[in-house]
Amino acid sequence: MTSNYTIEEVWTEVKEPKAEYFGSDSLNQLTHQIIGACFDVHNELGKGFLEIVYKDALEYELKERDIYFEREKKYEIKYKEIILPHYYFADFVVMDKVIVEIKAQEGAIEEHVKQVINYLAASDCQVGLLINFAEKSLKYKRILLTK
Repeated sequence: MTSNYTIEEVWTEVKEPKAEYFGSDSLNQLTHQIIGACFDVHNELGKGFLEIVYKDALEYELKERDIYFEREKKYEIKYKEIILPHYYFADFVVMDKVIVEIKAQEGAIEEHVKQVINYLAASDCQVGLLINFAEKSLKYKRILLTK
């Protein structure tokens, strides 16, 4: 089975997320809420911290919004009848639907997009958000899995 991946945006600067951009379905609303939480984190902390600081702050924001998530969720890779010894840890998996990968590195790093694609392939999630807190404005990529 072949899966295709679509990168919906190029590093989009977010001053404040707009609901109408994301549409009205529940998955789009969820990604909007996550990006809104990230916006609040970036607005409060700015740039310059390590990834772990942004992850801790995002965890707080998601809890405040009563959004269910798992942090550092492990994904095993199945091959035929075995589980391969290599596995992935996604920074956040929100409501078992959206993988959120946090970065605090200047510049768009294609390797990190590939990392999110790997997480999507190993999970049942269809959307990944790659969030970068290292710039003056919050930046993100939304990566969609299509089958």
